[in-house]
Amino acid sequence: MALLEREDHGAVARLVLNSPNNLNALSDAMLADLTAALAALEQDRTIRVVILSGTGRAFCAGHDLKEMTAARAAPDGGAAAFADLFDRCARVMQAIPALPQPVIAEVHGLATAAGCQLVASCDMAVAADDARFGVNGVNIGLFCSTPMVALSRNIPRKQAFEMLVTGDFLTADRARDLGLVNRVVAPDQLGAETLALAEQVAAKLGSAVRIGKRAFYDQIEMPLAAAYAHTGAVMVENMLNRDTEEGISAFLEKRTPDWTQ
Repeated sequence: MALLEREDHGAVARLVLNSPNNLNALSDAMLADLTAALAALEQDRTIRVVILSGTGRAFCAGHDLKEMTAARAAPDGGAAAFADLFDRCARVMQAIPALPQPVIAEVHGLATAAGCQLVASCDMAVAADDARFGVNGVNIGLFCSTPMVALSRNIPRKQAFEMLVTGDFLTADRARDLGLVNRVVAPDQLGAETLALAEQVAAKLGSAVRIGKRAFYDQIEMPLAAAYAHTGAVMVENMLNRDTEEGISAFLEKRTPDWTQ
């Protein structure tokens, strides 16, 4: 049984966290598999959208606390192992927005600590209406400082800080209201609704979506004037694309575009 499974549905790839016994924790092995899978998808032009989901009772419960505790046996008390772990996890979280394809989190059950960070790192998220979201490390004495990075870039800062210091969980509806997820659906519709959203995006011009996703994350960290200058140049790049020219012509001529990408 693979720890991380990949299921392709046409131009949509579904990555499935498949470690239900530890609630799909981001163990060393899981992080390694995610790193490899994302690297492969980065080069795969047949895939236009990626879905990230999980098996069992939870989407992802965060880091593997048993592995972290075992690392304390090292002479340095685990300092080097912890630094390496958080660095590897940060690289995975950054690889998701850097991926050319949009990534949709399909969330059921619990998304806690680094699992909530994983949802926040995705470009979009669809949640079952019974899903719960938390950065609850503070409840065991470990402030969720690295999950805070992605979370505080998704929801308003006061709500993010409250979650971090209280350890309280968000309902799926509250997560949608705050902007952590896009859509909330019935549990038995979660897979179908997420796939429908993925297929809607996959039907768009792939090169335009790739250009647009990169520009989205580039500009969001820039001052206003720099963001406009950058995205203006990106729009020029997009306009000079042969398929964009064809798409505009097809719209004006009221016909289906003949896209090559």
